[in-house]
Amino acid sequence: MQLPWWWELGDPCAWMGLGRGTRRMSPATTGTFLLTVYTIFSKVHSDRNVYPSAGVLFVHVLEREYFKGEFPPYPKPGEISNDPITFNTNLMGYPDRPGWLRYIQRTPYSDGVLYGSPTVENVGKPTIIEITAYNRRTFETARHNLIINIMSAEDFLLPYQAEFFIKNMNVEEILASEVLGDFLGAVKNVWQPERLNAINITSALDRGGRVPLPINDMKEGVYVMVGADVPFSSCLREVENPQNQLRCSQEMEPVITCDKKFRTQFYIDWCKISLVDKTKQVSTYQEVIRGEGILPDGGEYKPPSDSLKSRDYYTDFLITLAVPSAVALVLFLILAYIMCCRREGVIQLVHHSAIQKSTKELRDMSKNREIAWPLSTLPVFHPVTGEIIPPLHTDNYDSTNMPLMQTQQNLPHQTQIPQQQTAGKWYP
Repeated sequence: MQLPWWWELGDPCAWMGLGRGTRRMSPATTGTFLLTVYTIFSKVHSDRNVYPSAGVLFVHVLEREYFKGEFPPYPKPGEISNDPITFNTNLMGYPDRPGWLRYIQRTPYSDGVLYGSPTVENVGKPTIIEITAYNRRTFETARHNLIINIMSAEDFLLPYQAEFFIKNMNVEEILASEVLGDFLGAVKNVWQPERLNAINITSALDRGGRVPLPINDMKEGVYVMVGADVPFSSCLREVENPQNQLRCSQEMEPVITCDKKFRTQFYIDWCKISLVDKTKQVSTYQEVIRGEGILPDGGEYKPPSDSLKSRDYYTDFLITLAVPSAVALVLFLILAYIMCCRREGVIQLVHHSAIQKSTKELRDMSKNREIAWPLSTLPVFHPVTGEIIPPLHTDNYDSTNMPLMQTQQNLPHQTQIPQQQTAGKWYP
């Protein structure tokens, strides 16, 4: 008989990887054993304690594999599950995280990362972060707690701090332990300190940078602050010389001798490097003198009297309505006078009507006029035969429709003038 996969959990041989044994637990015993193991796992998963130091970079990776086993159906041993999982993190009892703690997760198929630099104000106070994992396929959730116990780092002070801007990386790439280790190793070769720690990491987008275009594998850029216990090396001080400052002001790359130690993996923008020497900073802290927290006596509170004089708002109401109404009425009368009494359109219509009447009268007069015929229309003699040719128009011809120039026509008694053709021959 084929047994379900979870039945093997009740077999001690299966837990030790020795295969399926002959001894079997009863269903009741198996249920009790599984409940106990699940409770222990749930307790271990829900509360995890970490102990970062104040002023030192803290990185905690939220691994998807760590949460996959809590979403039913539980995968069998050796089975691969690739469900999309996202995380939501917040301070217990608050909707967001503490100000020093940041979170990033690019895609539901990548791990989430909590990172930041704890502050001295939170030393000795446990910070409980609620982590809620969402399975985007089954919509199941799982909530765990991360207890951050911030420790004091006064015995390991790092007064010399340098902030580098790496142009060819995103924040989640530099947070990887091996990449961050390579960067600290390169800085250590240049600086040569006894103690060197990463203090903080900030994305360029959090500093007001723009989202890069998705071309040529462009990166957002990341600021990495490191601290050491010895003064800055001469190579790091080269950024402060006048020649490099002038080149930076002209948006040119400065000349740094130790840049080749970073160039193999990290592209440093040396114009944006920041060197801070806390040993030379003047403290501006002023001690706060705390009082008793009691305000000076200002006498007893005197509320307004109950017998307040009533006020009549009828006059104010009339003024509020009467003045706008009067102004609107005056404007209406002025507009009516302009539109009705001083219309220029009536005069234009009368003038246009008079022009039409005059035009019609002139046309009627031109039809009835009696004028002498032009000489060109009188009878003439034919130049060849000598015969008299009748006039082109009769006496009752309407001269008002006569064109100014007559079209040349070939009459039977007219002589045709020879015309020259393209071929050079003459035709009558």
